Amino acid sequence: MSINKALLALAMGFALAACSNQNSAQDSAADAADAAAEAQAQADAAAAPFADAAQESADTAAVAADVAANAATDATAAATNDAADAAADVAETAADVAEDAADNAEQAADGQ
Repeated sequence: MSINKALLALAMGFALAACSNQNSAQDSAADAADAAAEAQAQADAAAAPFADAAQESADTAAVAADVAANAATDATAAATNDAADAAADVAETAADVAEDAADNAEQAADGQ
């Protein structure tokens, strides 16, 4: 393999990794947005004694969804693979937080 072909293969590998990180971050942001919407629906349906707790969880999910969306944007704009990978990790963590908050909103809505 010539040096040019090796460099081309390496560049293509980096490009594929960057696309993977961007897609992962965008998927996580979408998951976080879905969880935030679910949490808000649960908060809206919560009975009076539990509505405040459910709304707090929904608000947490909404903030986490915003963080995930910003991280997805950062992953797309990242100049290096390490930066894109870090942003994708932040988006995934934020999606997990949003999903946990949605679960908490559901528990509050159910009066648990």
